[in-house]
Amino acid sequence: MRILLVEDDLQLGAALQRALEQALMDAVWVRRCADGLAHCGNCDAILLDLTLPDGEGMDLLRQLRDAGNTVPVIVITARDRLDDRLRALESGADDFLSKPFDVEEMIARLRAVRRRVGGYASDEWRLGGLRIDTVRHQVWRDEQPVELSLTEFRLLMALAGMPKQLVSKDRLHRRLYGDSDDGSLNALEVHIHNLRKKLGAELIVTVRGVGYRLQG
Repeated sequence: MRILLVEDDLQLGAALQRALEQALMDAVWVRRCADGLAHCGNCDAILLDLTLPDGEGMDLLRQLRDAGNTVPVIVITARDRLDDRLRALESGADDFLSKPFDVEEMIARLRAVRRRVGGYASDEWRLGGLRIDTVRHQVWRDEQPVELSLTEFRLLMALAGMPKQLVSKDRLHRRLYGDSDDGSLNALEVHIHNLRKKLGAELIVTVRGVGYRLQG
């Protein structure tokens, strides 16, 4: 799972980024609203502080929702008044954590909102004969264990997060490589080919020139 952390406090931001990486999540940390807006297109969830150097996190949240971006957002803030929580939720936040909070609770809430988006009931995702333990990074096909590289697992998670829906090549490329120029669309096709060899060719359908769909 790729998390965008928008937090201006240096000490807290570094600590949260380490915690996310220890939980086997990819963490992109930025400190400004403008940078958050620039990176929001290639993440699975956002941790969003409300008080930032160049503006209000609430404004960033509204911009995302007004643009039709439905990425899950958990607000993290020292503000703990009821009206702050209500404003955040009414503006489109999926959850709210008041500082200081327990890191384990933060991780659990991130996994919960990600499950809801994918339509799964637990951290173990099932799609037809495919079973994915999203916490331990383990995969089974028809109850037989399948060994995947980290890149292959991340690619599978991106597809499984939108089950039976078309996922564009550009979206998958950004999930693997972020906004950097590392990797190419040819490399993406190689990873897709390897996934098909390991999971079954019929599981991943190609929509030529557009992207891929994970079948149930």
